[in-house]
Amino acid sequence: MVARFKTFAAAAVRWSWFGLLVLLAFAYLVAGLSDPPRRQARTSDAAAVSSVAEFGDADSGDADSLRKTIKQVDERWSQTLDANGLQAAEPADWLTVCRRMSLALVGNGLSLEEIRQLERLPEAEREPAHLRNLLSDSRFHHYWAERWTRYLVGTDGGEFIVYRRRRFRIWLSEVLAANRPYDQIVQDLITAEGLWTDKPEVNFLTATFDSNDGKADPVRLAARTSRAFLGLRIDCLQCHNDFLGNVNLGDADDLREGQQSDFHQLAAFYTSAKTNGLQGVKTGEVEYNYKYLDADEEVAVEPGVPFRADLLPGEGDPRQRLAAWVTHPENHQAARAAVSHVWALMFGKPIGESVDNLPLDEPIHPMLTILAEDFVDNGFDLRRLISVIAGSAPFRVDSRSDFEITPRHEQHFAVFPLVRLRPEQVAGSIIQASRIKKTDRESSVFLQLQTLAGTNDFVKQYGDMGEDEFTTDSVTITQRLLMMNGKLTREIVDSNPVLNASAHIEMFAEDDSAAIETAYLCALNRYPSEAETCHFIERLSDSTNRGEAIEDLIWVLLNSSELAWNH
Repeated sequence: MVARFKTFAAAAVRWSWFGLLVLLAFAYLVAGLSDPPRRQARTSDAAAVSSVAEFGDADSGDADSLRKTIKQVDERWSQTLDANGLQAAEPADWLTVCRRMSLALVGNGLSLEEIRQLERLPEAEREPAHLRNLLSDSRFHHYWAERWTRYLVGTDGGEFIVYRRRRFRIWLSEVLAANRPYDQIVQDLITAEGLWTDKPEVNFLTATFDSNDGKADPVRLAARTSRAFLGLRIDCLQCHNDFLGNVNLGDADDLREGQQSDFHQLAAFYTSAKTNGLQGVKTGEVEYNYKYLDADEEVAVEPGVPFRADLLPGEGDPRQRLAAWVTHPENHQAARAAVSHVWALMFGKPIGESVDNLPLDEPIHPMLTILAEDFVDNGFDLRRLISVIAGSAPFRVDSRSDFEITPRHEQHFAVFPLVRLRPEQVAGSIIQASRIKKTDRESSVFLQLQTLAGTNDFVKQYGDMGEDEFTTDSVTITQRLLMMNGKLTREIVDSNPVLNASAHIEMFAEDDSAAIETAYLCALNRYPSEAETCHFIERLSDSTNRGEAIEDLIWVLLNSSELAWNH
């Protein structure tokens, strides 16, 4: 009898511990469901203004200097609107601005956990606090590394033996995590030496090996350099002189039509990148011969730059000379190109017609000039640049207004432009909407694998945009059907007590109103309107199965146009 009692007691203790662990696990998973008093997330103009001032607390750069630059951008924005006779929309609420930040920096919306943490702060501190959290988040480093990888080397696999795209992307994530200055990153790429496995930056060069018989392709590298680092489209000059007046080069006070020689002299720098067997890429002599259009024979081409030749060092390693010229503080074109790309990543669209087309003979947007000058003056600090843009009025203005919005309003950022989310942003937003806590590299291995597999499958079916970073194509019928009936959406919506927000809302929301609010916060990162709350309370009340009704609610929100657009 005593032995039986001891056995029973031991079993009771074990099951008690098991029950306690289960309760702790549920408490951890649904921590975000406990919330402050519910309220609409609209903010006043005064609160919006004070929020801009708080961006000076960001980690990147001096606080006073940061606020000063944001003020300069805002003033130039206002002047541009006045000059064009445009009225600006009111500032957006803090949740909308934070969602924009999350979409731009980590590729998905906020988790309920993040929203609840921000709600504990004074309203004026929420946006800058969220920005600081994102800039130190590993999700930002990895997401932007992938976006920059597409921009710098494309999406093709290249020759596997000599090209490791994944190694290149991981290296970019590491330098972003270390906040390495942009000019040093560019110098590393242009001057890279060594093996593509232990020197990942070399993959910028070896990505072109497949088109030049196992050697760096100077033509492709010149085209990539001109577009990515200089914001110039001079690709056409590789075949003929510019006889249409589309490409003007030379000095600012003495512009001229672009010549074939401009492109091929730029390409000549990269012929010094030699393949040296197991030593990888090493620097050698420039060896470039080319037969120009209408010429009788090939001629030796010496390295040269298409404008501001006075900034090019006269002696030294060819690629180091090129890197020094590209990143020279007085090479304003290179700084503008970098700022143009960061702006496009933040807004989902370029500040002008194209992210990589900033002609020397055309004026650029005045806000771009201010940002480029500040970027150079502050050591090419990418995080500071992001903080300035995120704290500026153009980024924080609403997408809707009480006046008619025209294309000119979006063109001049009088309203925040409506931008269709990229496929991985749609997938990321859907997956995050199904979780109470944020999904990152601190999540369980199982959850990370499920997220990776779900995202990859969804993007493949939805349609990967490849290098076309900022397309404006509309949503297709196939994409709509995938959202409504696809495997990812079905798995996200179906109740799962361990992983799924649907089950957590059903079990822990105190009433139908709280359930609806939580669903809206998870899926759309906003509070429901009074009319929306009343509508869905009626639907939940009429349902004979509350769990299925909550699943239907989340399915509706995930399939709404609002989720698939940045606004």
